[in-house]
Amino acid sequence: MDFEDNKKPTPPPQEPAPAEGETGESFLEMLEASFDYEPPHRGEIRNAVILQIEPNEIIVDLGAKQDGIVTAQDLERLDPEYRRSLKVGQTVPVYVLNPSGVENNLIVSINMGLQQYDWDAARALLEKDEVVEVTVTGHNRGGVLVRWRSLEGFIPSSHMVTVSAGLQGNERRDALNELVGKNLGVKVIEVDQDRRRLIFSEREAQREWRAQQKARLLATLNEGDVVRGVVTGLRDFGAFVNLGGADGLIHVSELAWHRVDHPRDVLKVGDEIDVYVLSLDRDTNRIALSRKRLLPDPWDDALERYHEGMLVEGTVTNVVDFGAFIALDDGLEGLLHLSEMGDGTLKEPYSYVKKGDRLQLRISRLEPDQRRVGFTQRWGIGPQEAPAEEAAPEEDESSAEESADHDESAAEA
Repeated sequence: MDFEDNKKPTPPPQEPAPAEGETGESFLEMLEASFDYEPPHRGEIRNAVILQIEPNEIIVDLGAKQDGIVTAQDLERLDPEYRRSLKVGQTVPVYVLNPSGVENNLIVSINMGLQQYDWDAARALLEKDEVVEVTVTGHNRGGVLVRWRSLEGFIPSSHMVTVSAGLQGNERRDALNELVGKNLGVKVIEVDQDRRRLIFSEREAQREWRAQQKARLLATLNEGDVVRGVVTGLRDFGAFVNLGGADGLIHVSELAWHRVDHPRDVLKVGDEIDVYVLSLDRDTNRIALSRKRLLPDPWDDALERYHEGMLVEGTVTNVVDFGAFIALDDGLEGLLHLSEMGDGTLKEPYSYVKKGDRLQLRISRLEPDQRRVGFTQRWGIGPQEAPAEEAAPEEDESSAEESADHDESAAEA
């Protein structure tokens, strides 16, 4: 038998048996992880950890098979203060620009990552209707350019409060220039990331801010308090007074003890006055105020100062078909009826008196309990008739005459 025929084949080499207790689980986990791994793709936002900071680039770990690189161009677009705050180990959002860029590098952008986060935050603000601060960076014909976080935004002129939309020419330009660099409280009213359109409103924010201020003020005020404020507006129905961040209303009937046709008759915008807190409605954030409650009530001592038949002088506050309302200088107000005007034969009062006229008249009826006083011009107001308060000197002259007669009689005797 040939030697070669009797030669037995050499068995293939065998891998060493795993040591006792070794199951190969690490290999399986790595294998499964390789199947679950999703490589980064362009446009994706990932959280990354800063591994290394160089003058011209930053190296980050975003959970990929290779580290990401933030280029010098992207670093230049970052806010300088934010860039200085970056440090190794910090987590930052990155936007994948190119999964396999130059030299097969993974190029990412911190600037665009931040912007995506901010777009998401802007949409959340729009839904929540919250107030935020923005910084004015410039202006154009349509409004004001602003920056919020890493995003550029815009406030239309119609939504500005700080600068009136009515300003024109140099006045408007100067006012807008003064705003550059300043912060404004605004609300987000439109978010369109595809068109990179982020619109804010200062006007809407002011409404919200005023409501918040009024709520805080209402929490500290009590009915009956006396506070100081500034008149901010006059309307037919009353005057608005700013009490320090929130306005209250003085109804026209609470401006003075006498009749007030329009608040401008007793107040003007900018006046600083004390007001009495009449009522508070915390559900509607309304504050009712009074001015007259802090003024002396002329009816309290009317009987001590006035009497029927007394000659007085007053101002016409209103003219109606049946006569005219007259207010004395201390606020006491009553009616001069048409039948008591002049000689009593007038057919209508409008050609005889007008609002603002000063008239001399006599008190024909005085009823403090009913808070009513009537006036007349038919009892005579000639110069030979002195007012009631001057009656005492006349009595003195009469006494002197009687004394003189007595002396003459004594002399004859």
